Amino acid sequence: MAASIHRTKDETMKYKTLEVATVHGVSVIWMNRPEVRNAFNETMIAELTQAFRAADADPGLRAVVLAGHGPAFCAGADLNWMKKMSGYNEKENRADAMGLATMLNTIYMMKKPTVARVHGAAFAGGMGLVAACDIAVAAQEAEFCLSEVKLGLTAATISPYVVAAMGERHARRYFLSAERFTAAEAFRIGMVHDLATTEELDASVNTLLSRLLEASPAAIAASKELIRRVAHGAIDPDMIADTAARIAAARASADGKEGVRSFLEKRKPSWAEIKTQDTKEPKAKKTRASKR
Repeated sequence: MAASIHRTKDETMKYKTLEVATVHGVSVIWMNRPEVRNAFNETMIAELTQAFRAADADPGLRAVVLAGHGPAFCAGADLNWMKKMSGYNEKENRADAMGLATMLNTIYMMKKPTVARVHGAAFAGGMGLVAACDIAVAAQEAEFCLSEVKLGLTAATISPYVVAAMGERHARRYFLSAERFTAAEAFRIGMVHDLATTEELDASVNTLLSRLLEASPAAIAASKELIRRVAHGAIDPDMIADTAARIAAARASADGKEGVRSFLEKRKPSWAEIKTQDTKEPKAKKTRASKR
């Protein structure tokens, strides 16, 4: 692999709780509150929403990685933020919760592919971030937990994404028991797609990114929309007609024509020219993910 991703100075200065590194068509959004294990507050929620919207609107970007500086991916909600929320009335709490719900949906609805690079703890809302991304790659030492019921709360805003990822039956166990579980268990139940040692985590993410960059950006966006459309719908005449219309549109599109033409001509399609570099954490910020 090539050298590690370098942070872009103006993007780094733009956020208080994030660092954004962009190179060769890939944006890596680093949650940057290592002193609280990247627990999120209202500022981080707003900045994640802004960063993902900016990435989706940038025609020069092909994929987005979400990662965390320090010993954890994301430990959930910041304690000071929770203390502040405890004094809110219902109307204020609803407005605050909508910020988190909007952030998760912004990630979920991205046209570009999203990858969660998970190490250390991914607790509560951190699991929501993992599930909202299209693909999750976790270090073998990572831990997961849906701890809300221990606080008298529910995992409400993250539930559409987490239940879709792990399935209703597994959700019944982990939403209710609030027990911690391993990366191996997260892999077994579908929360994450791949496991890697801490040392190989970045290489695994980069291998996946190289596959994503081989695909048509337009086809990826259309495929994401297609999945949302058919995932829970009935296979009826309306769905059959809709899927036929979608493939017809894809065949007639510029990318569809270029893809078929390049295959017949035994060459790479035009969009496969971009190569990616490592997504590893900059050396100045390097920490071992296996430590708590």
